Amino acid sequence: MTHFKPYANESDVIHIGGLEIENRTDRLSLTGDVVLTRDQAGLALAKELKALLDQVVSGLEAEQPLPKKVTLKPVQIVKNPFS
Repeated sequence: MTHFKPYANESDVIHIGGLEIENRTDRLSLTGDVVLTRDQAGLALAKELKALLDQVVSGLEAEQPLPKKVTLKPVQIVKNPFS
């Protein structure tokens, strides 16, 4: 896995199989899917996913006390610089 730090910024995106993990300062968005086959490839994907989730849980546990519920920031739409 790359140097992905959960909740660190509004720009990092990583992929685990067909799963896309988008970083935000107030949330992580997971979209897509990942197929964990019963083979070496499935094991590698499972370990990568577990490493990410372990990192998320550790980071959240370190930020005690956490609010009961965070107010999500609205998505900001910017003008396409290539249009």
